[in-house]
Amino acid sequence: MIVDLLDGTYELFRHFYGLRKFTKGPDRPLGAVTGVLTTVLQMLEQGSTHLGVATDHVIESFRNDLWGGYKTGAGIEPALRAQFEPLEEALRALGVAVWPMEELEADDALASAARIAADDPQVRQVRIWTPDKDLAQCVRGDRIVQVDRRSGSVRGEDGVRARFGVSPERIADYLALVGDSADGYPGIAGIGPRRAAALIASHGAIEDFPREVLGERRALALLFKDLATLRTHAGLYAEVDEIRWRGPAQAFADWAERLRAPKLLARARAVAGGP
Repeated sequence: MIVDLLDGTYELFRHFYGLRKFTKGPDRPLGAVTGVLTTVLQMLEQGSTHLGVATDHVIESFRNDLWGGYKTGAGIEPALRAQFEPLEEALRALGVAVWPMEELEADDALASAARIAADDPQVRQVRIWTPDKDLAQCVRGDRIVQVDRRSGSVRGEDGVRARFGVSPERIADYLALVGDSADGYPGIAGIGPRRAAALIASHGAIEDFPREVLGERRALALLFKDLATLRTHAGLYAEVDEIRWRGPAQAFADWAERLRAPKLLARARAVAGGP
C-alpha cells in the first residue's frame, strides 16, 4: 500500500492566496477550506487509500521557547486564521485522519506519521505532499518521498542530494547553516548553500566540524540545527489501517451545504462507492 501525508496548513495558505489572486471582491469566508477538501478528494479519486493530514492548530510551538525570532501567528490575516479550525472539522467529517498540532508543528506530525508508516512492512511507499525543504530530512531512498504538487516532482533520496547537495539525514545541518527565512532563523552569516554543502561533505554533521570552522558561532549553529530537526515521536496512530479512508461521515453533508459545494458530497460518496 501507499500512504499519503498532506500538509494541511500549507494547503490552506495555498488555496487562500490562490483564490485571492484569481477572484475579485472580499475573501470567501471558507473558500480555502473548500479548496483543500477539493485537493483531498482529487487524491482519493486518483487512488489514495491511506491518508493523513497534519495541521498547525496554533502556529507557535516549543521552538518559540528556543529562539525568540522563530515564526509566530503574528501577521496571519484574520480571514485566513478563521479557517484553521473549520478545515480540521471538515476533514474529519470527510472521514480523513487529521492531526492538529499545538506543542509540535505540522511538519513534526508529518515526520512522525512517515516514521510510523515506514515501519510497517505492508507499506510500499510513503508520500509526503509538501514542498517544504524541512521535510526533505524524512526522505529515505524511494520508500519515503517528497511530492511537490506545484511542480509535479517526486523527490527521493537522489533528488534531495541533487537539490541541496547533501543527503536527507544532513538536511537539518544544511538548514542550520543557510537559515530558513520562513521559519525565522537566519543561519550562519557568510555561509551560503554551496559552502554549507561543501562543509557537510567534508566534515559531516555540525557536531563533527573542527572547532575552527565555526568558532564562536558553533553554539548558534547547533541551536539552529535543533530548530530545523523534525521530531518524530508524536504518537499519531498505532496501525496504518487506522488511517484508511472509509468514506465520509454523515456530518459531511452538513459541511457541503455550509460550503455551498454539493458536488463535494457527491464526489465523496462516489469514491466511497455509496449512494
